Amino acid sequence: MNQGGYIVGWGTLSLINAGLAQAKGRNGFIWWLISLFIGPVATLLIVVLPDLRENQSDL
Repeated sequence: MNQGGYIVGWGTLSLINAGLAQAKGRNGFIWWLISLFIGPVATLLIVVLPDLRENQSDL
């Protein structure tokens, strides 16, 4: 059983999620923390939630 690979993969996913969140105008650190706990579900949420930067340009 190779848990080291699992941990590295989960950590990498959390960093990718933080970058995705920042690209959509959200707090990367908060989404990094969330991703540590719910991983792929956080990725889905980030992708599905609207881009906050788009909403600001409409003002």
